[in-house]
Amino acid sequence: MATETLDIVIVGAGLSGINTAYRLQKDLPHCTFTILEARDGIGGTWDFWKYPGIRSDSSMSMASTIRSASVTRLTSASWSSDEQRWTILADVSRDGGTVEKKEFKVWWFTIASGHYRYEQAFPVVIPVIERFAGQVVHPQFWDKNIDYAGKQIVIIRSGTTAVTLLPALAETARSVTMLQRSPSHVFSAPQKNRMVRVLSRFMSTRWARAVIWWQRMLVEAVFVKVLLAFPHFSRRFIMTEMRKQLPEGFDVDKHFNPRYNPFEQLLCFCPGGDFFKALHKPSTGVVTDTIETVTETGILLKSGETLEADMIIAATDGESASDAIGQKYVWNGTMLGGVPNSGFISGYTAATWTPGADVRARQLIKVIKHLKKTGATAAASFIKPSERARLPVKPALTLGSTYIVSAYERMPKVAGVGPWRME
Repeated sequence: MATETLDIVIVGAGLSGINTAYRLQKDLPHCTFTILEARDGIGGTWDFWKYPGIRSDSSMSMASTIRSASVTRLTSASWSSDEQRWTILADVSRDGGTVEKKEFKVWWFTIASGHYRYEQAFPVVIPVIERFAGQVVHPQFWDKNIDYAGKQIVIIRSGTTAVTLLPALAETARSVTMLQRSPSHVFSAPQKNRMVRVLSRFMSTRWARAVIWWQRMLVEAVFVKVLLAFPHFSRRFIMTEMRKQLPEGFDVDKHFNPRYNPFEQLLCFCPGGDFFKALHKPSTGVVTDTIETVTETGILLKSGETLEADMIIAATDGESASDAIGQKYVWNGTMLGGVPNSGFISGYTAATWTPGADVRARQLIKVIKHLKKTGATAAASFIKPSERARLPVKPALTLGSTYIVSAYERMPKVAGVGPWRME
């Protein structure tokens, strides 16, 4: 078995992992590192998901970071206090289908693999779905050969995936109905930034991108802070904006007035208001009801209404990939309590996810730089038992989304105070 010695290993070649690698190249150019990726493509979520309308929430411009790639699935990782290193075992797939075992000896271990299982969607019970004679599709496993033109489509759920799918499908489908059990907040965001054209006249592309990035981050930060600080105002503001864009006579209170405040669950954004524009078409609609049963030709609702369909799309979220680490606290959103020389990359939940991942990467690099400056060989976060007994216990992600709530017990914990917090 081959052994490779490196400074750092990053698990996951999605945007978070690639960005972490970029930060390492830029801020720690003398560190050696590699990225382990279990799939045969890079880009993570934005490479894997193929459904119509898919779009990234990232406002970052990525540099060329990955020079070569092979499918490498991590199988185990163990820390040696004597060696002050991690031993990581992985299966490396080569051309021709052969799989080789490989060992990595690394000083620092970073996890940027996200929180979804690629091979498994979040389980949802749809009564007797097997009775349906049409096609049942999950966006997570969308195939480019799926033909939805001219079909009657029902999208089950109302999250970001459904809000993205509806306008894309409505272009060629006979009809598209979004069936939701409860309402959601949807907010229209500008699709293009006019500053790009203006700034490019006065400065280089590099500087224009930097200015625009900071402008986007500042606007988003202020927007999120205001909505979180004034929830009643936020509800009224979002409801007013939705009424402006929805068709006249649309029952906004029934379909887009949820029980929760903005950011208690994910706030769905639709660039350029494409979701609201699509609802002006007579072939699209929103139904707020629960499923009684599935028939051969559609869905029977509790209210007695029937939705005829040729295709049902179950737009549920991915299944959580977290293991049982629910007893550990998170230090500054990056390090699990008691785990040495290791960090994980996650994004924001009350704002765009990916810029938050960049903040976490920078935080980890600060820790690594401090270790190198002081000559220390290891770092870990710890809470004194007396302090731990006084700390509040909250899940690291506090959104009320079903797939997150179901994983609360498996999530690491935060206290919401001091360094023991995520945001």
